[in-house]
Formats: sequence, C-alpha cells, structure tokens
Amino acid sequence: MTDTPVGLAEAREQFLNLVAGVRPELHRYCARLTGSVIEGEDIVQDALAKAFYALSLLVEVPPLRPWLFRIAHNAALDLLKSHGRKYVEVHAELDELAGFEDRPDPALVRAALARFLTLPLTQRSAVILKDVLGHSLEETAETMGISRLAVKAALVRGRRTLLETEPPAQDLAPVRADLERYASLFNARDWDGVRALVSADCELDLVARSRRRGKQVGLYFTRYDQEPVTLRIASLEGRPTLVAYPAGEGAPPYFILLEFSAGQVTSIRDFRYVPYIAAEAEFELADRSL
Repeated sequence: MTDTPVGLAEAREQFLNLVAGVRPELHRYCARLTGSVIEGEDIVQDALAKAFYALSLLVEVPPLRPWLFRIAHNAALDLLKSHGRKYVEVHAELDELAGFEDRPDPALVRAALARFLTLPLTQRSAVILKDVLGHSLEETAETMGISRLAVKAALVRGRRTLLETEPPAQDLAPVRADLERYASLFNARDWDGVRALVSADCELDLVARSRRRGKQVGLYFTRYDQEPVTLRIASLEGRPTLVAYPAGEGAPPYFILLEFSAGQVTSIRDFRYVPYIAAEAEFELADRSL
C-alpha cells in the first residue's frame, strides 16, 4: 500500500471489494447484538476500518471470515461496554447441557431484533452466531473467545429465554414537521426548495461510500433529479426516518436519516449503498403518505 492519497484510495477500494461478501453477514450479527440496524452498521464500519489498518501491518492475509467476525465482535463489545453493559462468560451446568441440541430452531432466525435485547450479552452473541448465522460451535467459541462448553451453556439458556420472552413494546416517535416538509419538496422535485432547507455546514454521509460537507452537499441532489425515487416517512427503531421507494420496487431498498436544527437540515445519512441494512430493518410507515 502506498502513502499517496490515490494509492490509499485504491487500496481501500480493493479491501472493500475483498470483504463485500462477508459484510452483510457481519451486519446481521452486529445489528442483533445492539438491537439496531443503524448501530450495527456503525460497528461494521468501525470493524472494517480496524481490519484495513491491521491488514497493512500483516505479512499475509489471515482466513478472512473468522478474522473479520472476531474484529467485529470485539468492536461491538467495546460499544456495548461503553454503554454500561457487561459481558460475562457463562458457566455450564451439567443438567442444562443434557438438553443441548446442535440444531437451531427456525423461530430464532425469524426473531425480531428487539427480542434479542432481552438476552444477556454472552447468550445473545452465542445464539446469533450459532443459530442465526449458522456458525459451528468451534467458530462461535473462537469468535467469542470462550470455550465450547460455555457456548453450549449460553445457547441452552439463550434459546429458552428468547422463545419464552416477548419483545419490549416500541415507543414510536411522532413524525416531525421538518421531516415531512423535506420529503414533500423532494417528492415534488423542488430541488431549490430542498437545498434551501439544507444548512450551510450540513454534513452528508453516503454510508460506505463518501462524506461531504457544506456546498458539496448541494451536488448530492443532482443524481436524485435523474432517478424516480419517492420518499415516505416511517419510524425505524423509534425515530422518524425517510424510506426510499425507487420506481417499480414494492419494498424500500434503503432509507435516509436526517437531523434538523431550527428547521434546517444539519445532517444527512443516506444508506443507498448498503441495501442489506434495509433487509434487516423493521419500518413502520406513518399514516400519511406523501
């Protein structure tokens, strides 16, 4: 890898192509650990940044999938610990392990993200890796850094709790007037009106692609002027969200998060380049469509 900006950009592009096949799986894991598709993607980006740096120091590339999962697992633990959540290894009880089944229950794969938050972190991680993502006991133990026996104990307890516990009710946030005004102007293709809502120092994050700030954000709408995309207001994880409906698509392949201050857009996070996130998201559309 060269030290020039061009060389670094090329190396980053090569790395992202290398990990593209694993990235959706990493997100499924991190989203269920945190109970949030948004926080899950933040962890994935952090983990990939750490992996990209570590790769430049290695003589040869390690087995990619387990290496990336280990980095993502540790990155997720760092985030969760910073929020005051403890990670404690479980100890196996022989009477519990007597009922251990190596086959996952299909209901666990379909469980809502919020339901996983009812589990202690160790159990949550084991169930997601083994039952949702289909990792072996050995792979799960390696990623988590615990023994196979401890993984089995976590699976027995976690499976039982997950199937018996109802997920917490979601407190849906009301649709904000600022968000509705933005979506109305966007859908009318009133780009001058949209740009007038964007603050002079607005930050744009095209997730996994690029970042812009200030005047450069205005160019962001040029591509949308050429694409028949409709925005609708929805709730995602208790926050107002814009879901995007390109022409001819029945389900939204991505979503956009906005932040406002005094009626001006100060931040745009557009997830169009990471469509696997929408597949994991649970949207609740607002009553009024635009």
